[in-house]
Amino acid sequence: MTKEQKILISGVKPTGRPHIGNYFGAMKRFVDLQDDYRAMIFIADYHALTTERDAKKLRQESLDIAIDYLAIGLDPKKTIIFKQSDVQEVTELAWIFNCLTTMPFLSRAHAYKDALAKNKEVNVGVFDYPILMAADILIQDADVVPVGQDQKQHVEIARDTAEKFNLAYGETFKLPEPLIDENVATIPGIDGKKMSKSYGNTISLFASDEEIEKQVMGIVTDSKGVGEPKEMEKDTLFAYHRLFSMEQLPELENRYRDGGIGYKESKEILIKNMKDFITPLREKRKKIAENTEPVIEILKQGGQTAKHSAFLKIAQVKRATGLL
Repeated sequence: MTKEQKILISGVKPTGRPHIGNYFGAMKRFVDLQDDYRAMIFIADYHALTTERDAKKLRQESLDIAIDYLAIGLDPKKTIIFKQSDVQEVTELAWIFNCLTTMPFLSRAHAYKDALAKNKEVNVGVFDYPILMAADILIQDADVVPVGQDQKQHVEIARDTAEKFNLAYGETFKLPEPLIDENVATIPGIDGKKMSKSYGNTISLFASDEEIEKQVMGIVTDSKGVGEPKEMEKDTLFAYHRLFSMEQLPELENRYRDGGIGYKESKEILIKNMKDFITPLREKRKKIAENTEPVIEILKQGGQTAKHSAFLKIAQVKRATGLL
């Protein structure tokens, strides 16, 4: 990392185990981008408190997600990996932003509207979630935030918040840009819906061979026989082949289009390719998890680095607002 590099930041909530949708939608992208940016990836444990009430579980899942990211190739020499709660200045900045933010503005946030639509009793943390996220981004002077198209609003709220502060107190914050990869498609779950832990339709990123077999064999298909042509664009199974069966893809496309392959054979091919992909990741993760002291040290060092830059920024904010 060099000072000339632009700053990239993203947070990951430590809730549940990652699945292949998480990997191809975000995790792999962080690894691919870490050579091009001063990358900062934080474990969003403050954000997790909106739903998590088990302290032991939160501690363990925060450590687990750090292990997951190291296992897939996130390099602490290139990427600052840290816990959000080790940078307390972010909550201080969120309060300052709250004092500039109106309730009607926040009531337009997707997460809040989704919670209301599900008739949930919304806690203040869920309502204020976008402002804490804006603080996460702006306190580190981030230039870019990698997001999916459905998360673009979070960056827009951060930009709006930065503009409000700059207008009220003078030029203080950068306006971050969303970094959207238009080529990243939504990964379907085994039932054809969007892959989501809440739907229970995921394939684990670190699944055992037995789990892979069970999950792949459970993928929902239509009833077409071996000799019948099949619609690749509508087939959930083929969507996975595009991720895991690149070498066989031309042959599979021909056999799907012309007939001559059944879903059982297609699933067996996918199972083999998925095992070939997942097994090295699973073994690497297992080795890292055998001794977590280095992982804890990585988080500690990352937290100190992130806290230092946050401390400098909050001092600038306090001078601007008259608090210092």
